[in-house]
Amino acid sequence: MLAGMDGRDGMRAADADRQEAAERLRVALEEGRIDLYEYDERLQRTYGAKTYGELGQVLADLPGPAPLERSGLAPRQPGPADVAAPVPPAAAPAPASGPVPSGVRGNWLLEVWMPWLRVAVILNAIWLLSAVGAGELIFYWPLWVLGPWGAVLLMRTAGGLAGGEPRHRDDRRERRRGRRQARRAGER
Repeated sequence: MLAGMDGRDGMRAADADRQEAAERLRVALEEGRIDLYEYDERLQRTYGAKTYGELGQVLADLPGPAPLERSGLAPRQPGPADVAAPVPPAAAPAPASGPVPSGVRGNWLLEVWMPWLRVAVILNAIWLLSAVGAGELIFYWPLWVLGPWGAVLLMRTAGGLAGGEPRHRDDRRERRRGRRQARRAGER
């Protein structure tokens, strides 16, 4: 027999529940709701949590839909949202295997390299203004920042492409999107 919501706080949480809580903490950090120190402390508590009640305490003061309110153990009550509705193409799950489409690979590469490109533009602008101000060509000092960082990114890019990271990243995003849509449908 399935346990009711009253005794749910004492039920054991799954790894997926802890990962979902960690994702909510990451979003709260990005939104500025918690600082880096508090994020680290809560993340440790999240991965150390054994029950839904412990996870609920970590997320209690954060706004937004509580992903831990429903688990696979508590049956969802059917409602008007259960009427067959067309699934938008964005909600369709990504293929689990096969070649990575070039657009997906390009997005992943852009995410990996964009911080480096932004810093490169800023440093090159500063270097150029310094050279113009000095009236002569000065030593290209941005090399000391951009060179090692670029080398690390090259290794990350090569390893990520060889390991299928663009596909794995998109699979994770699709799973999160599907969970969010399922939660929204369950709230209606």
